[in-house]
Amino acid sequence: MTGPTMRPLSQFPPQALARVRCVLTDIDDTLTSGGLLRPSAFEAIHRLAQSGIQVVPVTGRPAGWCDLIARQWPVAGVVGENGALWFRHDPSGRGIVRGYWFDAERRRVDRARLDALARRIAQEIPGARPASDQAFRESDLAIDWCEDVARLGRAEVERVVALAEEAGATVRVSSIHVNIWFGQFSKLAMTERFLAEAIGVDMRAHPETFVFVGDSPNDSSMFGFFQNSVGVANVLAFAGRIEAEPAYVTPSTGGDGFAELAEALLAARRRA
Repeated sequence: MTGPTMRPLSQFPPQALARVRCVLTDIDDTLTSGGLLRPSAFEAIHRLAQSGIQVVPVTGRPAGWCDLIARQWPVAGVVGENGALWFRHDPSGRGIVRGYWFDAERRRVDRARLDALARRIAQEIPGARPASDQAFRESDLAIDWCEDVARLGRAEVERVVALAEEAGATVRVSSIHVNIWFGQFSKLAMTERFLAEAIGVDMRAHPETFVFVGDSPNDSSMFGFFQNSVGVANVLAFAGRIEAEPAYVTPSTGGDGFAELAEALLAARRRA
């Protein structure tokens, strides 16, 4: 069963699917399944790119991961750390072009504040620790609540959120991490900036040419903005707990669900 606003992917109108020119996608538990990027999802990215549909991962993962993704995946670019930055491989083949929400000095100041907050969280919640990819982050703090640690209880996760909010930080809970940062950037805001600065596209002028696919509460701003929003089936675990839910849900979870969406897009293109 779907949530109160979520319909099966089969009800996504073919005409609307055929208009899509860019797929914006979360990574963890959207492209991945059980923590792995499996062949079905990675092949789907290649097929979309080969058909002329651009793919842009929009993720909470760190700058270090984004550098690799921008270099090695067939994507138009990547928005990382929940909107703190975007990276894109230079079409001329001269490395990576980078864009940041804040300048270097602001990032340095915020890094010190986040490190202090991490120490306080560890003192008050013994099981809460920075994510294993924290060393590769530039602008946020990720507290692991179930990826590489014993799963924290809901009360512990809520306490992490409360401590961050008390410090004046912005907080989003993903399927694996509690992401914390200072400032008002978001996945949605930086996606808009990336598309304008790096691709030369105004997403507000033609939102019907985009589809966003995700799986958890930290995708809410994207689900709420894009009329073409899709959740892979594991989003149903958060039904009723997401500020804005996706319009459609795939039959399968994780990367297999992403592949189902990709096939629907490609089939609509063939028919059109």
